[in-house]
Amino acid sequence: MTAMAAATLYVGLFALLMLVLKANVGRVRVKEKVMFGDGGNEALQRAIRVQGNAVEDVPVVLIGLVALGAMAAPVWVVHALGAAFLVGRILHAVGLGGSAGSSMGRMVGTLLSAIALLLTAGVCVGMAVAQVI
Repeated sequence: MTAMAAATLYVGLFALLMLVLKANVGRVRVKEKVMFGDGGNEALQRAIRVQGNAVEDVPVVLIGLVALGAMAAPVWVVHALGAAFLVGRILHAVGLGGSAGSSMGRMVGTLLSAIALLLTAGVCVGMAVAQVI
């Protein structure tokens, strides 16, 4: 598998995750009978926030993974970053989706996501600078 193929795999996996999160918002809307906004409904607010948090972070990391693929980064690096970020986002979604308060899934998921984002940024910058030198 090439680095670009690995990055493409994570684009597909995250597209599926985003679809699941979107479907969950729709499911909660129907269950709670709130068709616009959040209606002050806590369950719907959580579902919307879970999807929103993913919308905020996923595109940036995916751009980084595709850039690393284009730079022919080591395949294991793309997999390590992509898998860590995917696990982090899933843990976060399950943790926040289940409780408005603090939860282990939310805490670990947020931390793992942030670390994967930071490392993706660092590897992107490092590989770009290495090309200049």
